[in-house]
Amino acid sequence: MNTIKLKSMLEHFYIEDIGDSDLSSEFLFPETLIGELDIVAKMDGIFCGKKVIEEGLRVVDQSSTVNCYVEDGHSIEKGTVIATAKGPIHSLLKSERVILNLIQRMSAIATETNRVVEKVRGTGTKICDTRKTIPGLRMLDKYAVRTGGGFNHRNGLYDAVMLKDNHIAFAGSIAKAVETVKASLRHTVKIEVEIETFEQLQEAITSKVDIIMFDNCKPETIAEWRQIVPNTIITEASGMITNDTIRAYAESGVDYISLGYLTHSVKALDISANIKNSTK
Repeated sequence: MNTIKLKSMLEHFYIEDIGDSDLSSEFLFPETLIGELDIVAKMDGIFCGKKVIEEGLRVVDQSSTVNCYVEDGHSIEKGTVIATAKGPIHSLLKSERVILNLIQRMSAIATETNRVVEKVRGTGTKICDTRKTIPGLRMLDKYAVRTGGGFNHRNGLYDAVMLKDNHIAFAGSIAKAVETVKASLRHTVKIEVEIETFEQLQEAITSKVDIIMFDNCKPETIAEWRQIVPNTIITEASGMITNDTIRAYAESGVDYISLGYLTHSVKALDISANIKNSTK
């Protein structure tokens, strides 16, 4: 994770939340009043967000200290103390909500990714994410997927070519779309094509694309079609994949399964912050 970018993100988030001042904390507590904050898991899962805790507290107050007891990717149980911070109480209270919002989401993504990875274990198929992330949080969402044992798809529109149905329709065909893109594309970038029919599959193979995505195809169809795909082309399945069918998709022999819900539909893992008085 890019720590410089993370700090910039956190500064933006705190500016949004704090504004000019925290009217509740700053008027209630003097700057000399020191407190301790415990970040505690209220659900079982996979933790993700150590740097968010460490950098989040420092962004608000450099004098705050933090000890994290759990590493990213490690299991937590209800009641686990994830981290303890010490500093001015009004600074801790300013910090807690932004930090909790982020680590609850990141831990939920890591937990669900890990659950899915376990379901396909032994098949050789890798689980990856999509671009269906919350705007502004993509770096954290994708880091959480990696923390849970998954892999990242392209980061954005800028680092890989992905020709979907609309691209192909306007270009006229897969062959024309690939040919046009290759004429201008730098050689370090891969080309992925989304296919739904056997004819499209044949055209993608003939066009020598780097990755073929089987979109909304049944696992038995993928298993059959994959037999004609050269080993030089990576295969991916997406769409129509549920908790009940994901193992069958993995057993079709596909290299990757991409799941948008890992980042667009997870429910936050419940984590709380408890503050108590301390001494200097």
